Amino acid sequence: MYGGGAGDLAGGDSERTAFRKAEKVYKLYKSSARRSRQKQSLLRQTDLSGVVDFAAVLDDFHLGGDPPPGIIRLRCSDFPASVFCFGDRPGFFFIPGALSVEEQCRWVRESLAAFPEPPNRTNHTTIYGPLCGLLDAARRNKFLAEIEAPPAEGGASPGPIHSPDELGAGAARLPGSWRPWNVDSTAPRHSFVGDGEGRPCEPLLPALSLLRKLRWSTLGFQFDWSKRSYDVSLPRNEIPPALCSLAKKMAAPAMPPGEEFRPEAAIVNYFGPSDMLGGHLDDMEADWSKPIVSISLGCKAVFLLGGKSREDPPLAMLLRSGDVVLMAGEARECFHGVPRIFTDAENADVSSLASLLSGEDDRCLNDYIRTSRVNINIRQVF
Repeated sequence: MYGGGAGDLAGGDSERTAFRKAEKVYKLYKSSARRSRQKQSLLRQTDLSGVVDFAAVLDDFHLGGDPPPGIIRLRCSDFPASVFCFGDRPGFFFIPGALSVEEQCRWVRESLAAFPEPPNRTNHTTIYGPLCGLLDAARRNKFLAEIEAPPAEGGASPGPIHSPDELGAGAARLPGSWRPWNVDSTAPRHSFVGDGEGRPCEPLLPALSLLRKLRWSTLGFQFDWSKRSYDVSLPRNEIPPALCSLAKKMAAPAMPPGEEFRPEAAIVNYFGPSDMLGGHLDDMEADWSKPIVSISLGCKAVFLLGGKSREDPPLAMLLRSGDVVLMAGEARECFHGVPRIFTDAENADVSSLASLLSGEDDRCLNDYIRTSRVNINIRQVF
C-alpha cells in the first residue's frame, strides 16, 4: 500500500492522535545491555493481548466455536476460504490462510525475481535507472557498477533531472563520478558484475545489499510517488495473468453483485526488520467500491485498521504469511498501517515457508524471507 512512513506523523497533534498512540504501542523498541564488555541490543516485550489473531479465530470456528464479539464470519457461496469481517468496519474483509504454502513460495519468488524487473519501477530506479536481474546478481554475489556512457550531443552529460540533495543520505556514499538518473530514459546505466569480470568502472554496491534495500516495486499502471497519482504515460507490463487470476478470485467477497474485479495496477511493499508503514489512506483509485486486494508474505506483522479520522482508535490484528485482506467501500476511507513486523525466530512464523525454500537455488530467498515481509496490493485503477 502506498502512503507515508513514520516521518509524516512526526510532531504536533499527530503525536497525540489515537492512531499514533497505537503505533507506539506496537512499534519495535530496542534497549541496550552490556554483557562481557559487548553491547547487545535487546528487544522489548510487546503486549499483544489486545491484538486479534484470525488464525486462532479460524481454529476455534473449525472446532465449533463462535467468533469473538464484533467479529462476523461471512457466508460466501462458491468461495474456497473462510472470510471474517468487523461489524463496525464495513468493507473490510480478512481471509486467514488464503494461500497455501506452495502459493506463498511462488509469489515470494515472483516478488523478488520478476516484479522489480524493468519496465516496472522500484525505489532504486531514480538513483540507478532500470536494474535487470537483481535477484540473480544477489545469488551470485555480484556488484553494481556504472556503465561508461558516451557524452550526449554537444559534449554535455546525459541530462539528469535529480540532484544528489534529492537522494538524501544515500548520495554521500556514491562515487564522485556518479550522475543522477534521468527517469525519462529507458537505457540502463548500471550493470551487475562479478569477480573476474571486466568492470566498466568502480563498483558501487553489492547486489545483495540492493536486494535488502528494495522497498517497493510497481506493476501494471505505474504509480508516481511524487504526485501521488498513476502515470499512464510510463512504460509498463501488464500484471501477470496468474496474479490477475488470484486477485479476481480473492476479491469476490468484496465485489458488488454481478461485477468482476479488474486488476490494473499493483504496488509491492518490501519490509525489512525495523520497517513500518505509517497510517495512511489508499485513495488514488477512481472507484472506491472496488477492493484493494492485499496479500501478505513472509514474517508476521501487526496491522492497524483505524477509522475515517486519526482520532478513531484503531483495531489491531496479526497478519501472517498467506493471509489476504480486502478493503472496499467505506473501508477505503479508513486509516491503516503496519507499525511492526516480527523477524525473530520465535515470532516470525515463517518456518513452513522457509522449509519449502531450502534448496540450493533458494538459499538467497530463504535468508531474505526469514527476516522480511512482502505485501502485494492489487488495485482496479479506473
